[in-house]
Amino acid sequence: MRAVILGAGGQLGRELLASAPPGSVIAALSRQELDVTDAGKVHDRIVAHRPTLVINAAAYTAVDAAESDSARAFAVNAQGAANVAEAAKTVGARLLHISTDYVFDGRGRVPYPPEAEPNPLNVYGASKLEGERRVAEVLEGHAMIVRSSWLYSRYGSNFVKTMLRLFSERDQIRVVADQIGVPTWGKSLAEVIWAAGAARQLGGIYHWSDGGSASWYDFAVAISAEARALNLVDRAVEIRPIRSDEYRAAARRPAYSVLESGRSVMEFEITPEHWRGALRQMLGEMVRREVSVDEQ
Repeated sequence: MRAVILGAGGQLGRELLASAPPGSVIAALSRQELDVTDAGKVHDRIVAHRPTLVINAAAYTAVDAAESDSARAFAVNAQGAANVAEAAKTVGARLLHISTDYVFDGRGRVPYPPEAEPNPLNVYGASKLEGERRVAEVLEGHAMIVRSSWLYSRYGSNFVKTMLRLFSERDQIRVVADQIGVPTWGKSLAEVIWAAGAARQLGGIYHWSDGGSASWYDFAVAISAEARALNLVDRAVEIRPIRSDEYRAAARRPAYSVLESGRSVMEFEITPEHWRGALRQMLGEMVRREVSVDEQ
């Protein structure tokens, strides 16, 4: 397998590098090394590497900032995705494009299957959905779109590491309790992406998240309990559940965005671990590797 990973400096990109199949030839390109909004450079770099697989993990992921920076969000998540798809088409490579649960409006109350009708509530979700559409238009059956949710890792910035930092700084924190989704470890998503990369006959939209579901409040409480058990934090902090309207974020979030991953489980023969078990494993990695909560 000859693969190009775009967005290789992010949390998913770094998990992909850490779990790459033995014998693979990987070109890892971070945002600093290749801006996906530059169509000419994207074409030239991908043509130079002649990959059989392109994994597009490059994205504008600042959900609230996107509300006032929509031009940049669409440039990266929509036009950037199209640029990558066009370059992959030039060299005959398959494209695995990473997307999000935020393409849904959260009005449902059962897990969303891949064929469910999207209806994003915020600029980030709309830009990611447009990226999906452009990828599908360019590559048709030669692209696979993998949606995931609430990603975290020992790498980069994410909810888990933010909570760990706040536990050491505050006596009380407020966390939204009326948004339900599935926390997903970047390592488990990376394993699925590599399995998808090996399944050359597959295309279309797939969903993947860890098992179970939770609110952000549930997630925060679990982080606190698991981190104390591992001595990552040395005290209990009061975690107060609040409503979304009390948090007053710039971007609306779906109230329910659990993804139905059955197709992925069947095709890739990987059973998702419950999100709390995955969280425990990731925090254990932080302890073993002495990872700082501020490490990028």
